[in-house]
Amino acid sequence: MILSKTKSESLLAKIRNGEAMTEGDKLNLIFQLSLPSILAQVTNVMMFFIDQAMVGRLGAQAAASIGLVESTTWLFGGLASAVSMGFSVQVAHFIGANDFEKARQVVRHGIITAFCVSLMIMLIAAIISRPLPYWLGGGADIAADASRYFLIFSLAAPFFQMNNLASSMLKCEGNMRLPSIMSVAVCALDVVFNFFFIFPSRTINILGTDLFIPGAGLGVMGAAIGTATAFVCVSLIQSWMAFFRSKILSIRIGSEKFVFFANYLRNAFNIGAPMAVQMFLMSSAQVISTMIVAPLGNFAIAANTFAITAESLCYMPGYGIGDAATTLVGQSMGAGRRDLCFSFAKMAVWSGMIIMAIMGLIMFFTAYDLMAIMTPVEEIRQLGASSLRIEAFAEPMFAASIIVYSVCVGAGDTLHPAIINLSCMWFVRLTLAAWLAKDYGLPGVWTAMAIELSFRGLLFLVRLYRKKWLKI
Repeated sequence: MILSKTKSESLLAKIRNGEAMTEGDKLNLIFQLSLPSILAQVTNVMMFFIDQAMVGRLGAQAAASIGLVESTTWLFGGLASAVSMGFSVQVAHFIGANDFEKARQVVRHGIITAFCVSLMIMLIAAIISRPLPYWLGGGADIAADASRYFLIFSLAAPFFQMNNLASSMLKCEGNMRLPSIMSVAVCALDVVFNFFFIFPSRTINILGTDLFIPGAGLGVMGAAIGTATAFVCVSLIQSWMAFFRSKILSIRIGSEKFVFFANYLRNAFNIGAPMAVQMFLMSSAQVISTMIVAPLGNFAIAANTFAITAESLCYMPGYGIGDAATTLVGQSMGAGRRDLCFSFAKMAVWSGMIIMAIMGLIMFFTAYDLMAIMTPVEEIRQLGASSLRIEAFAEPMFAASIIVYSVCVGAGDTLHPAIINLSCMWFVRLTLAAWLAKDYGLPGVWTAMAIELSFRGLLFLVRLYRKKWLKI
């Protein structure tokens, strides 16, 4: 079978037990772990497609209100991800070393730390929710909706955090299927909840029969409530499965008692802090990018938001393969098999570059159709399509940056990749975007993005082949 749980577990056991692996075994394992994650990522993007299409039917103003604060929600989501990875990478190393008891100790430390951090994120986000739209350059016509949208998201931060932690732990254990199923579930629930929360009650005709559909008619606020509710439901299920039902990570296994070990927190800080700083500054750069786009008008804000969602279809395979690379490199490092680390890394990177090159080609020719799915406004469609066609040429190198970064994270090397990401974003993309936006508008911003991603991918390939990440 293409996706066999028994097959992937037996191949992962070969890593931990020091057994020889053929090239076919390695490639098989990469795709065994990547495919569920890719499918989940694509489903996730489809959720955003449907979300954007629903909100897009409310008009450019509603779409712009969400697009204005979207980059800031990524900022707080990135911080949550950094906390999770600080602990889950350690879990992958201990599993690779067959030390499951220490892996569970790290899980306990991760749960407590992540929950405390999520409460701080929730508080900060709630405090800044009202002035945030004005800080980002939004007008009074969209500020109220944008503020309410962000506030609702901030109140669900603990659930986002625990869902992220549970998913990361399961993936580093080698279980890609459950997080993928949960990702599909959150997408399905989000669509259902949004269907009822966004639109008012109405009557539709299906095959000559009038059907009454109840609805709350909350518009933009309904989109936030629908998505937050979906994440709350899935977070509870996935956390239960990861922390109480996992054969390796369940905190109920044996008679182990919680004992505080400062070194787990110290290691999590060493791994997660560069990621957190990177996530904060990268997302801050996205916020500044939004501020560069905002003066171009509501059509540009909406087109930029829709185009980012559409482009996600291209780079989601890269993140799926990156998830697999983090797990495989992490467990190989824990098992002390550094030659295997490099072999997995090369295979994952080049596989991702080929797949994303094909996806970029498809995006180039279907750009207008992708935008048409999300908005009926012709000017937004044209702006978004031209931006997507520019970005299509950068997809292979974008894949390199995504997957090599994931390889480095699996090895515990987060500082140097963070420096690469930040330097490229702040000194190349933003500088070019601010310059090109004056004369070329939104296409100029996306041209800057394409140039920066290509340059960043090249730097990451150099990092991969110099192998310094293997010595961390």
